[in-house]
Amino acid sequence: MSQDVTPAAIIQRHQAGVWRYLRVLGARPEEADDVTQDTFIALLRKPIEYRSERETAGWLMQAARHRLIDLRRRDRKGPSFVDMAGVNEAWLAFAGEDGGEERMAALSECVAGLEPRQREAVKLRYAQGATRTELAQRLEVDEEGAKSLLRRVLARLRKCMEMRLGHE
Repeated sequence: MSQDVTPAAIIQRHQAGVWRYLRVLGARPEEADDVTQDTFIALLRKPIEYRSERETAGWLMQAARHRLIDLRRRDRKGPSFVDMAGVNEAWLAFAGEDGGEERMAALSECVAGLEPRQREAVKLRYAQGATRTELAQRLEVDEEGAKSLLRRVLARLRKCMEMRLGHE
């Protein structure tokens, strides 16, 4: 079965990975939204010759990175880009060719396997950005208890991810 290489299909497969890559580069969520959109608009304006998923992902990440750098130059704010080659290597080592889709699916399954209180702690801290103090108040524990709970949850998630992804 051949891969669908229409622009709509490419966008569907790579949008989340490009967005996450921009976040790794230091883009704020709203910047990542805008730059991701600009990257795919560029793809629609001038489609690329499809060769493979890896090359397509590479082209999209490079295009997104250049757009983020342009944004930083215009705004004169944000982190400076020191070792882009190192960031790219680290991203590929982390996300792989699918832009992190396999990791995200595994993480969703691992979070779903947590106890309700643990899921709530993850949601509050990482989805809603609650501080440890806010987390402690919402879960009705002291700050040390919140810290301990998060440490245990992260260890459990790490172990689950390693099992699901087959890594040590």
